[in-house]
Order: sequence, then structure tokens, then C-alpha cells
Amino acid sequence: MSAELPTYSELMLPVLQAVHALGGSGTSREISATAIEAEGFSEEMLSITYEGRQQSILLDRLAWARSYCKLGGALESPRRGLFLVTDLGREIGALSTTDAEERLRALDSAVRQARRKKPKGDAPVSTSHEAPEPEVDEDDTWREILLSRLHELTPDAFEHFVLYLLRSQGMELRRVGGTGDEGIDGIGTAPIGSVLTTTVAVQAKRYEPSKTVGRETVALFQSDANAAGAERGVLATTGRFSEPARQAAIGRHPTIDLIDGEKLADLCLQEEIGIALSPVVNLGFFERFEDLK
Repeated sequence: MSAELPTYSELMLPVLQAVHALGGSGTSREISATAIEAEGFSEEMLSITYEGRQQSILLDRLAWARSYCKLGGALESPRRGLFLVTDLGREIGALSTTDAEERLRALDSAVRQARRKKPKGDAPVSTSHEAPEPEVDEDDTWREILLSRLHELTPDAFEHFVLYLLRSQGMELRRVGGTGDEGIDGIGTAPIGSVLTTTVAVQAKRYEPSKTVGRETVALFQSDANAAGAERGVLATTGRFSEPARQAAIGRHPTIDLIDGEKLADLCLQEEIGIALSPVVNLGFFERFEDLK
């Protein structure tokens, strides 16, 4: 099945075109979602995962396409997860499809060649259709491990976890759950600044990380949250949201804040929940003291 999917190098142009369509910049999620919609990739294609893992092969290859566009100079990344088109990227984007693909193949080849020339001991470069060992800033192995572990939780345990995570963000929540919960797992208040609060309803969906949450799920929760008198809602999942689902979340009252697997992992990292961060010494920092009199 994976042989039917485009390789990461074949996805470099769709990724670059997605950034152009987004106005010259975009987050990792926005770029992937835009490329998926433009290329017409099906949910079946997105659901194909690596053997023994729950990571979508297509989403992984899109990530590598972004990485190689960046390494080749067509994109830059001012901060992790945010990409900006460069002058080279704009130049390539103005070419015909055939010429643009040829330029990107050349960039891909140049990046691979440069990496082969790295001193022995650096990560080897693959010559297969799969992407080579990831760059440090694209290594999301920890995310996959975290989301796989969260998926192993029972639905009830995942609800408890989500409520705990949201409480770490300053929310005060009461678990609802059980029969007659109207699809709401928690309800309470979320802070707006240092004085105001808003009533918020919470729903937790423990899905496979490769599963897509559609518009219907969001719309149903929106209806339940509205019936409960919530001014906002939070829908958290270990999966991901389709673009129609994201549009539905902001298209009617109450607004639903969506937390997909990627954002869930980011929040865990931010709050160091279930993640141990190792200290890293910045050796260059100390150079500023060497010339002081």
C-alpha cells in the first residue's frame, strides 16, 4: 500500500505550493492540510501507517518534504513548526510545474550530496525513496511514543488525563462523564486574562493517532456544548482534525478550540507532563565573558 503513496521528494512541490497558497508562510499543520486538500489525498491514503507504528506514512513524508525544502533553501523556519517561503522558493513557485519539479529534484540531490560529505560519525544518508535519518529539529519520535502511550489508555483514563492537562493551563473543571453526559466529559471555567473567565465544555476523543476527526464530530459536540450553556468548547484527541472540522469549529457558536495529537504533545512538552527534559549546555554562551576586562 505504501508504494502507492508519493515519495517525500515528489511532495516537495505540493508543499511549496501550499506555502504560496497560504500567503507565503504557514505552520506545519496548515501546510500539510493545504497540500492534502490540493492534491486530493484520500482518508484511506492518510490512514496507511508504518508496520508496527501508528504514524501516517503520508504525513511523515510531507514533514520530510518540508524539511528538504528548508534544507535546500526554498523555505526557511524562523521558529520550530513555522515556515516562510524564501526568494528561491518564490522563484521556483513562478516556474511551470515541469520546471519547478526539476529544480526541486536538483535541490534534493544537492542536499543529499552535501550530507554524504559530512565527516564520518554523522548520520548516514539513505539512497532509498524513504527520507534519511531526520534532522534534529524534525525528529518527532518522542511525539509518536507519547501519542502511542496515550492511545493505550482506556477512554476513561484519557478523559482524566485531558482534564489534568487543561487544569495545568489554568482551567477549573468538573468531570461529567457517564450516562447522560451529552457528549461532554468536563465542564468549568477557563481564564481570560487575569480577571475574566469563560464557561468551557470539554470532550476527549482517544483515537488512533492516524485517525481523522471529521466535521460531524465537531458539530455534534458544538451542539452539546451550547445546550450545556458553554461559551467555548475544547475538543482534544490523539488523532487529527480534517479541514472541514476546523472550519466547523469556528463557524458557529460556541467556538470550539481543537487540540489534535501534535498540539497535545506540544502541551505535554511545554508543561513537562510525562516528558523528562534533559539539560543542554550552550557552550557558546560563555564566550561573551572571555573578553571582559
